[in-house]
Amino acid sequence: MFKSVINGEEKQTTFSRTKEIEIDYFEGKQDTSSIRWINDCEYVLKNINPKNKAEEKSIHIKILTTSDSSYTFEYNAIGDKRKFKGTAFKIN
Repeated sequence: MFKSVINGEEKQTTFSRTKEIEIDYFEGKQDTSSIRWINDCEYVLKNINPKNKAEEKSIHIKILTTSDSSYTFEYNAIGDKRKFKGTAFKIN
């Protein structure tokens, strides 16, 4: 699970991940993305079945810090200079 602030409001996403696939659950919707690892701390998510132009953009994720049960990361759509931060928590 991770929390992030979008337009001043805290949002929560639950996800499961293998080495090659991530399945996200956000506001009652499920999305599946492929994962391309750049290095041990960075990867790119690409939505497998985008429903609109915004979902066609790949997302770059960079892990900034880790602990036993969480990690903090920054992310942005490829080509977008705006970066956002989130923290992922292990729930199982």
